[in-house]
Amino acid sequence: MAQLSVVSGSVGLITLQNPPVNALSAAVRQGIVDTVETALSDPKVKCAVICGQNGVFCGGADIKEFGTKITGPHLIPMIHAIEAGNKPVVAAIEGSALGGGLEVALGCHYRVAHSKARLGLPEVTLGLLPAAAGTQRLPRLIGVPAALNLITTGRHVTAAEALQLGIVDQVTDHDTVDVAVKFALSVAGQSLDARRISTFPCPRPAEMDALFEDAMQKVRKSARGAIAPVACVQAVRAAATLPYAEGLERERELMATLFTSGQARALQYCFFAQRAVGRWSTPSGARWDTSKPVPVRKAAVIGLGTMGRGIAVALAQTGLSVVAVETEEKQMMEAKQAVSGMLERGAKRRGVAPVSERIIYSGNIRAVADVDLVIEAVFEDMALKEKLFQQLSAVCKPGALLCTNTSALDVDHLASQTRNPELVVGMHFFAPAHVMKLLEVVYGRHSSPQAVATAMQLGKKMGKVSVAVGNCRGFVGNRMLKPYIEQAFYLLEEGATPELVDQVLEEFGFSMGVFRMSDLSGLDVGWRVRKGDGLVETGLASGPSARVRQGRRYSPLGDLLCEQGRFGQKTGRGWYQYEKPGGRVARSDPWLRSFLEGYRTRHGLVARRIDHEEVLERCLYALINEGFHILEEGIAAAPEDIDIIYVFGYGWPRHRGGPMFYASMVGLARVLERLEHYHQAHPDVPHLQPCSLLRRLVASGSPPIHKWREVIKKLHSQL
Repeated sequence: MAQLSVVSGSVGLITLQNPPVNALSAAVRQGIVDTVETALSDPKVKCAVICGQNGVFCGGADIKEFGTKITGPHLIPMIHAIEAGNKPVVAAIEGSALGGGLEVALGCHYRVAHSKARLGLPEVTLGLLPAAAGTQRLPRLIGVPAALNLITTGRHVTAAEALQLGIVDQVTDHDTVDVAVKFALSVAGQSLDARRISTFPCPRPAEMDALFEDAMQKVRKSARGAIAPVACVQAVRAAATLPYAEGLERERELMATLFTSGQARALQYCFFAQRAVGRWSTPSGARWDTSKPVPVRKAAVIGLGTMGRGIAVALAQTGLSVVAVETEEKQMMEAKQAVSGMLERGAKRRGVAPVSERIIYSGNIRAVADVDLVIEAVFEDMALKEKLFQQLSAVCKPGALLCTNTSALDVDHLASQTRNPELVVGMHFFAPAHVMKLLEVVYGRHSSPQAVATAMQLGKKMGKVSVAVGNCRGFVGNRMLKPYIEQAFYLLEEGATPELVDQVLEEFGFSMGVFRMSDLSGLDVGWRVRKGDGLVETGLASGPSARVRQGRRYSPLGDLLCEQGRFGQKTGRGWYQYEKPGGRVARSDPWLRSFLEGYRTRHGLVARRIDHEEVLERCLYALINEGFHILEEGIAAAPEDIDIIYVFGYGWPRHRGGPMFYASMVGLARVLERLEHYHQAHPDVPHLQPCSLLRRLVASGSPPIHKWREVIKKLHSQL
C-alpha cells in the first residue's frame, strides 16, 4: 500500500501506508513498484519524494512474512528501479528507517532526515543480513569500517550521526516532507550519474586484509557462536573486493544460508517472544487487556545498597519523583554519591540533562507516606522484610502498591504482613538494575490484577522487558538456576575441573560459565542462602552422609571454599585465582586442583574422564527440566516467558532462543532420553527425573513450541 499524489505542481509524493511502522509487506512493495513507475513515466512529475505515513518512514521487512512463501515483488529489483530512474527521488525519513526501510532509502538519490529519526540495519539481530543490497551499498557510501560497525552490530544511529557518516544529505527540525519536497525541486533536472550508490567504487581501505581479519576476530569473539555477524563481515568483504553485481550475488548466497538456519529461527522466535510476554495472564484469570494499571507519579525505594541505587536511578530516568530511604548514614552518603554519578553518566550517554533533583533522600521511613508505589530493596532477610512490610502497611497512603525486590523469598508471606495483601507484588530486578533489561513481576495469591498491571506497565516505562510469573521459591529464573549450578558442582566431584565446565558453557554461547560467574557474584551469596536453609555443615566430614541433605545428593564444595575465605574476585581467590582482591582476570589455581583431589579421596570418589557433551547435557537439561516443572505448575504461563527471562536476565545466548526453545530444537524425545539416562546413573538427584509434562509432550508427538500451551491447558484441566 503506497499512495501517489502530486504536490507543489511537479513533485510525486509517494506515501507508504502500512501501520504501525509501514513494514514492507507484499502489498507495500507492489504499491512502491506501481507508484514509482507511474511517477517516473508521468511528464508532469519532475522529481519524487518517498515518505511514510504517521511520522515513520519504514521499519523494514514484514517479519510476519518470514517462514511463509514470499509473494509480490522482490526488494532488490524494486530498489534498482528507483535508483535507475531518470528523475531524482528523495527519501523523507521520519521516525525510523530500519532494515529494508534503510535499504529503500539507500536506493533513493538523496536522503533527508528529521533530527529525531533513527536509522540502522538490524537484520543481524534476527540471524540475517541486510539482503536488499544493504551490505553492498552502505560500504560504497560510508566506507568499509563504518559499514562493518553498523551491519555487524545492528545498532541504530541518530540522524546527527547518520549525517556525520554520510548516510543522509540533510537533517531538519522542520516538517521533513516539506523540506524533502523543496530539496527535490532544487535538484530536479540535474544529472543523477553521481547519485546512484551501486555505481560507486567501494573505498578500499589501506591494509584491507588486516582490517577484515581484525573485524572477523572481533566479531567471532563477541558473537559467541552466532553465525550472522560472521556472514555480515563476509558480505561487506565482497563489497570491497568484487564488482557490485558479483557482491550482490555473494550477499544472496550468504542470506540463503542464514535464512533457513536454526539460529535465524531462534532469533526470530526471541523477537516475537519478547512481544508475547507483554500479553500476560495469571491462573486467576487476570489479563493484560482487561486489567487497568493505576497511575504512578511518585515512587519510593527502601534500602540503598547496590540494587536499591540502581532501582532509584531507573525510576528517576523514567521521569518519576523518587523518595530514597536509607537508615544507615554511611550507606546514605555513599549512595548519594553513587546515584548522582550514575545519573550523570546516563544523561551524558543519552544527550539529556541529569535528573538528580527528582530524587529526595531520607533516613525516615515516614517520608514514603504520600508515594504511589514503594519498592523495598533491603537485605535478603525474611525477618527484616516482614518488619518493613508491617511498617509500610501502616505508613503508606491507601492504595499505594507495596513491591518487594526479593530474588527468592515468599511474596505471599510478605503480603500477609500487610493490611491489604492485594496491593503486594514482587518486582525482581537484576543487577545493575538501571542497566539490566529483565524484570520479573511476581504475582502472589492475593495480588490484584491492577497491582500486576501497574508493575508491568512501570517496568515497560523503565525500558524493561517485564515478565509476569507466579510465586514460588526462586520464581522462574533463580529456581531454574539451582539445578544447573548443582550439576556443575556434581561434575567437579566426579572428575571435571572448573575450567572444563566453563569452557563448554562459554562455547555454547554463555558469556561466563558457572564458576567464573560464581566468582564474579561472590561465593558467599549462595553460602548465606544455604546456611539459611540449614544445608551447611561446618568441618571436613567424610563418608556418604557428608554429601546428603534432606535425603538427596548435596555437594558441600562451595561451602568448603567459603570456609577457606575464598569468596571469588572480591578476595582474589574462589574457583580461580586472581592477581589481587577485586581482580578480573581468572587463572587456574593449583591449590583448587589439589583440594579437589583430596576431597574426592576423602569421600571415596574416583575421578573419571568427563566429556563436553555430558557437561552440556547435564547442566542444560537439568535447567530445562525445571522449566517444564514451572510450566506444569503454572508459575510461568508459556515457554516464551521462561525463554525471555533466560535471554535477558541470565545470559542465555539469544541465537539459541532460550532454554525451552533449545529443547524443542534438540528434540523433546532426545531431552527425555538423556534425562532418563542421567537419572538412572544418579538416582539421588531428583532434578534429573524427567518432568511429567515433558513426558506428555513427547507422548503427544513433540508438538512445536507454540502448541505446548494446548497440552499444558489439557493437563491443568485434568488436574
